[in-house]
Formats: sequence, C-alpha cells, structure tokens
Amino acid sequence: MNNHGFGKLVTFLNELEQERISYTLAHHRDETIMVNVAVSGERWEVEFFENGSVEVERFVSSGDINGEEAFSELFAMYSELKSHSIKLTQNAKLRRTA
Repeated sequence: MNNHGFGKLVTFLNELEQERISYTLAHHRDETIMVNVAVSGERWEVEFFENGSVEVERFVSSGDINGEEAFSELFAMYSELKSHSIKLTQNAKLRRTA
C-alpha cells in the first residue's frame, strides 16, 4: 500500500469493493477518514490519518442473540452514564466557583 494516507485509503476501499465487502465512510476526528466495515459477527472501524498512519479497532460479537428486552439494558446503561456525567460536570462547576 502507498505510504500516503489518501493512497492507503483508496487502496483499502478498492480491496473492499473487489471482495464485495460493504462499508460506509465517516469523518469524526480532524485529519482522518473512518471506514466502517460490518461483516458477519464483527464490526471494524478503520481510520486513515492525513500523515499516512492507520488505526484499526475491531468489535467482535459474542454470538449471543437477544430480543427487544435488551432495550431496557441499553437505556439503563445510557441513563447511568448520562447521570454520572451530569454529576461530574456539576461538581467541576462547584469547584471552579469555590
């Protein structure tokens, strides 16, 4: 693969298309383009940086299949994280004003 970020990205996309692997592109961080790849049992996040470096993060399924009852777990986890984040923000504001 080419050493330049754009060349590596194009080469990778061409290989995905050649193998008929579905992907989407995203842009979440400065100077990067992310390729999201979903294959059976896995999701890959591949970020190509302007300087030519590449980061790959893989999420592998445990194989467990749940029904809609799993929604309550999702929302409970999100509510806990949001609540914790709000408390941390409030504590930080209190420390700044004290």
